Amino acid sequence: MPPATHLAIDAGLVGVPLSWGEGRGRARLVTTPAMAADARGLVHGGFVFGLADYAAMLAVDDPLVVLGSADTRFLAPVRVGEVVEAEAERTEVKGRKHAVRVVARVGERVVLEGVFTTFVLDTHVLDR
Repeated sequence: MPPATHLAIDAGLVGVPLSWGEGRGRARLVTTPAMAADARGLVHGGFVFGLADYAAMLAVDDPLVVLGSADTRFLAPVRVGEVVEAEAERTEVKGRKHAVRVVARVGERVVLEGVFTTFVLDTHVLDR
């Protein structure tokens, strides 16, 4: 059964879902030359952030979940060709608000960590 959230997302941009639901989510991103920020092969942080955000959405796994805010830290660079895996765990629920802790790694090396604040809405955000 596929995830309930972000059904039209491009896995090549934000990662392939590995597991989802029940407060946990995992996704994996294979970085490509198109993600490079410079000639040396540094992957733009936006792609790593997108992977982390997607893992957070998978942890909540609701069709109407949206990101409200994120408090993140980039801890190490990612190079083109590296595989990044993000693991997310929901740490708190207050009504519609869900706090999700995310750690992204290349192998054992942590490259990003943070807390993503998500909200599950009653209707699609574009219907507001």
